[in-house]
Amino acid sequence: MGTTERHTPDILNCLANLSSDEVFTSPELANRMLDLLPQELFCSPMTRFLDPCSKSGVFLREIAKRLLAGLEDQIPDLQQRIDHIMTKQVFGIACTDLTAEMSRRTLYCTKQANGEYSVATAFTDKQGNLRYDRCQHTWENGKCRHCGANRAQYDRVETIESYAYPFIHKNIKEIFHKDMQFDVIIGNPPYQMNVGVEKENYAIAIYHKFVQQAKKLNPRYLCMIIPARWYAGGRGLDDFRDEMLHDNHIKTILDYPNSTDCFPGVDLAGGVCIFLRDTAQKYKDVHIVSFKGNQITSQMDRPLLEKGLNTLVRHNKAITILRKVQQFKEHTFDSLVGPQTPFGFVSSFRDFKEKPFQNAVKYYTYGFTGYISLNQVKKNQQWVKPHKVYISKAYGERGDFPYLFLGKPFYGEPNSCCSQTYLVIGPFNNKDICENVMTYISTKFFRCMVMLKKNAQDNMSYVFGCVPLQDFSHPWTDEMLYEKYGLDEEEIAFIESMIRPME
Repeated sequence: MGTTERHTPDILNCLANLSSDEVFTSPELANRMLDLLPQELFCSPMTRFLDPCSKSGVFLREIAKRLLAGLEDQIPDLQQRIDHIMTKQVFGIACTDLTAEMSRRTLYCTKQANGEYSVATAFTDKQGNLRYDRCQHTWENGKCRHCGANRAQYDRVETIESYAYPFIHKNIKEIFHKDMQFDVIIGNPPYQMNVGVEKENYAIAIYHKFVQQAKKLNPRYLCMIIPARWYAGGRGLDDFRDEMLHDNHIKTILDYPNSTDCFPGVDLAGGVCIFLRDTAQKYKDVHIVSFKGNQITSQMDRPLLEKGLNTLVRHNKAITILRKVQQFKEHTFDSLVGPQTPFGFVSSFRDFKEKPFQNAVKYYTYGFTGYISLNQVKKNQQWVKPHKVYISKAYGERGDFPYLFLGKPFYGEPNSCCSQTYLVIGPFNNKDICENVMTYISTKFFRCMVMLKKNAQDNMSYVFGCVPLQDFSHPWTDEMLYEKYGLDEEEIAFIESMIRPME
């Protein structure tokens, strides 16, 4: 009888995610990130690594494996090599009690670093170099000064996890009981935190605080995988985006528009990215690589900031299109787009009549059309009487391109208004102009220019900031726009591949 080769799966490929905000990193993805580093780092007994947000311990394990191979000639004795790596080179800070034990099992093969079955023999305490000490939020005016947590939500009894992550609530000396300098900081931080305000599931981004704290430690290399919504949007990320886009130490960005390409089963709006920062070098251009699955779709060395923008253009192939449009120096379409909640009505507003009455104002909201009195309109009453265009405030799709990127616009007749479900475009002098505006919105060119800034479901006015204004005395087609801006066959093919027709 023949023999069948037995396959032992890596347990770190079999873990269920804690949530869509705290996702486990697969060994494959961890190694993809480690491959970005100069590999000679793993051949030096002096290189010191830190994972500041360890969940499964995968980064530390894969680092240790590379060091074991890289230091074999310098430290031939296996046990001495293991003890040197574990005590002098590999450090971690866990996110919770649970992930601390998981990470120690992964790295030391036991939940206690000094346990009987630990692969390291030189530790005298159970935590080793993989630390977790429960800490507290620092409350100021009802919120944590470090992370923004809401006191009413998180100031609970000690038996309940507080999510006061040590890396952003303590300094390194407090955690490791001595000053530490790291050559490499690498990890996958928690993405957001429920702060329990406005609505029960209201959350704020927290991953950027891990990035900022890591920068303060001034490692030679910083590599993290984080949500990519910072490119152009994200609540509370304006300062972080500005900081990142003006950071001339960023060397590489790997961009994954579909988060499931990195985290199967985890759907994060806007996708994710991996960045590598090198504090010893300054880069005018960043090497930006776009992925679909494990396949590279494009790569380009270019500035993080294009002229006149304050956001990162995600798609490399769109850069030449943008630059051709910018040569015309036209005003942009965002000047026509009103704010969210344009007339002061939230989507849950239901104090309207089903049938029209004398002097009624038509009211549009998701799934309903009704009628209200003019005096019910609390904001922008001057927009009620003119002609205008409505478009959905939120529109998102998942999966592979092509996308629509926007919902279908519709005509907003005089004496009409809407809830926050829609944005107002205009107002305009007559219906013909509205019809011509809608032909422009329906073009693939228009939605390609929206795509450059749209990084989430919401269509705030800023997502129209790359769209050039046109003469709306006549309708527009893609062919007219391609010719006007001198787009070549490759650029047109890119637009056609990314965006599907709006029927």
